[in-house]
Amino acid sequence: MEDDFLAQAEDDLRTVEFIRAYLPQEVKERFTDDDLYYFIDLLADYYVESGLLEQEPDEEGYVDIDTEAIAKAIAERARKDKYGNFQPEDLIWVVQGELEYGEQE
Repeated sequence: MEDDFLAQAEDDLRTVEFIRAYLPQEVKERFTDDDLYYFIDLLADYYVESGLLEQEPDEEGYVDIDTEAIAKAIAERARKDKYGNFQPEDLIWVVQGELEYGEQE
């Protein structure tokens, strides 16, 4: 159990580092590392709650992912959680960065 926790923490660290490098400079300045960790958690929740993980791929093996809808959902959740008021236009970069990281794994 402790090994799983440590492995997840290491993966989260690599994900945050990847997203930080992926973000354009003007967007990068709007997010702290703590923000990125928070968004990673929200993304994981979103993927489970939305059923995205259960979607069947198309003939070419792809699953349609609406990054704009995900960014809007995360912005709304952050407001509900009283974590902050983030713009979906900025969060779309975080969503895309997290998806790119997942593709490389």
